[in-house]
Amino acid sequence: MDTQLLIIFALFAAALFYLGRRVWQTFAAKGQAGCAKGCGGACGAAFDVEAMQRTIEARAAAR
Repeated sequence: MDTQLLIIFALFAAALFYLGRRVWQTFAAKGQAGCAKGCGGACGAAFDVEAMQRTIEARAAAR
């Protein structure tokens, strides 16, 4: 019975550690610019609205 209890406590502690680490990574400061996905890419800086509008207008004119 003691071995089963130790295994359960170890699994529970591992689950708490995992969840705590995920929460910490979500709210910890990244120290870099970009989107909130945490992938390290500059998602916000790569989004050019004017270029997208020109592409939409060019495709609409081609029809």
